[in-house]
Amino acid sequence: MDLTKMIHFGQVVGKAYEIAPDQLGNRAGQTTTIAIGGTTTTYVVITTVYANDLATDMRPERGSSRVSIGLILQDAATGDAVVAIRGTEGILEWIQDARFLPIPCPILASGGLTEDGFTSMYSSFTVDPAPSSPSVSKSLAGLQWRRPVQSLTICGHSLGGALATLLALDVAVNTAFTNPAVYTYASPRTGDPSFVSTYNHVVQRTCRIANRMDLVPKLPLPPLYDHVTGLIELNPVILGVPPKILVKPEVVCEHILSTYLHLLTREAGGEQLPLDQRCVPL
Repeated sequence: MDLTKMIHFGQVVGKAYEIAPDQLGNRAGQTTTIAIGGTTTTYVVITTVYANDLATDMRPERGSSRVSIGLILQDAATGDAVVAIRGTEGILEWIQDARFLPIPCPILASGGLTEDGFTSMYSSFTVDPAPSSPSVSKSLAGLQWRRPVQSLTICGHSLGGALATLLALDVAVNTAFTNPAVYTYASPRTGDPSFVSTYNHVVQRTCRIANRMDLVPKLPLPPLYDHVTGLIELNPVILGVPPKILVKPEVVCEHILSTYLHLLTREAGGEQLPLDQRCVPL
């Protein structure tokens, strides 16, 4: 269990959250830095990732809105590539009103069934704001990499975790990057047991981090849906008399990325990344 990498790639996902969804300008060529515990990594943005937003019964119009959903970056020193995918405000609406309809996985004929909202959004993934552009997986080989790519890591939080799961399978079977590393945080279940079996066979390096008090990773419910392998469970409660509550027990607080990074850094020791002030327990 490499907590350092879990923390690092969670921070990379945080960089995708720094871009507002409606900011559709491509960030290609910009640099960004990840720093913790005296270690600093500089990434160059290769391209922004775009998609249609997550439609829900409450807000179906979201599905026709193009949004910035992530970044493809390259480590300036090593050439290692990262695809980082953020979540969306729509995930909380999805919890309340989604029907969780399973549809055939579009990546492989033998890929089982995947949740319709996630699948629809993933099918709109491009490296250009225009929805008719080539998909992210088809675009990877032709991107303007600054140096040869040594490895590819795919990471995502919340909805971005489900999208990262779909992308990882697509990349592993349909590109030259056959062995991606995957880090997801607070990901919901993405597909049925057949999808999970296919994914687990094809994608060999997955770390699925879930706060046991977070509602989102508990949905959609089994047995129709299942989680992919690689669970690392975080506990925001220290057992004792009385128990110590580390995070305010509210739906948003248990789910947001800053909570995950706080709990991971607390577990790792050394420098701790802070909780959102709204989530500090009373």
